[in-house]
Formats: sequence, C-alpha cells, structure tokens
Amino acid sequence: MTRRVVVALLAPVAWSPPGVEPEGWRHALAEDVVDLLATLQEVETAVAVTPADRSLADAVVWPGTPVVEVARPTVDAVLATLHGYDQAAVIAADAPDLPGLTIGKLLRPLTTRPVAVAPVEGAGPGLLGLAARLPAPEWLPEVDLDEAAPAMIRGAAPRPADVAVTAAWHRLRGPADLAALDPAVEGWEATRALLGTGRHPA
Repeated sequence: MTRRVVVALLAPVAWSPPGVEPEGWRHALAEDVVDLLATLQEVETAVAVTPADRSLADAVVWPGTPVVEVARPTVDAVLATLHGYDQAAVIAADAPDLPGLTIGKLLRPLTTRPVAVAPVEGAGPGLLGLAARLPAPEWLPEVDLDEAAPAMIRGAAPRPADVAVTAAWHRLRGPADLAALDPAVEGWEATRALLGTGRHPA
C-alpha cells in the first residue's frame, strides 16, 4: 500500500489585511490549513516550520501531528526530511479554504509522474503546492512556494512531461485575493473570524 503524507509548510507570511495584526493573521491561516489536513482520508499529515516558528506549529497542530523542522522554508528541504513515505505533497499555509479534492488532484499524477505541481490562481509567480515521489528526484531544484512556477520545475526536469501541472487554487497573499474567498464554503473558521462575515473589503 502506498504511504502518502501531506505537509503544510508554515512559511513566513508577508501580508495581512488592514487592521489585522500580522501574527494573528498568520496563526489563523495556519490553524485553518491544519484543520483541513485533519479531514483528509488515506493520507498522513504533518506540519513543517523553521526552528524560529516551532511555537506557531505547536499552537495549531492536532495532538499526534508530526512537526518537521527545516533550516529553510522550501519544499525541497521538507521533502529531504520525510522518510518511510512513498509520496509527499507540500502545500502553502495561506490557502485556508483549500478543498481537499485539490490536494487529491495534486497527488494523483504521482502514479505515472515523479513530480506534480499546483499553480496559484491569478497573476504572478508562486505555487499552491508540489507533490513528489520519494525520495525526491535529484533534479528537483530549491522550491520556494512564493517564487517558483510550473515552468521552472519543468525546465529542471529531464523531460517536461515528468512534471504534471494540476488544478490551481488561490492563496491569500494580497488584498485582491480576499475576493476569491467564498463565505458559503464550510471551514476556514479562524480566518473567517478575523475577517468578519462575508468578504473582507480590499
């Protein structure tokens, strides 16, 4: 049986909505993503942080959830710490309303491809997440979820077809991204509480 793990990477967050304290915003995003992971079926879950952010991880994880410490908040650094798994997905922790189905779509191509990436909706660089068979391919470069793009990962692969590009989703990295949140979707309670009911004005 294939052993899979999905890891929320609690990397630094560079933006918060007007009137929302940055650390409180980051805590809410992390809490909602960790809660989402707890609902996933047929995968194990974990959280990754740098040592400086260990307290944030300890504050949001569910009992028994592993916390992985990495020297730098990059996907490749996380993958290098994961032993005993066949497949892993590392996702950004600023997508509080991410559907579990989107994570499933990120893992699915690993049956035939060594790597899969989920882009971020909208303009600009960045990935929602990256999944890989383990151990990760030697050609996989350093992957910062804020800066990487599917073309960069495909360019590093021996063949572009080695990297599957799956469904995109939005991350909350600026005022325009708040409009993508749908108040009718269940979940993301901590983020919702900070923003109030409905969509938060940009």
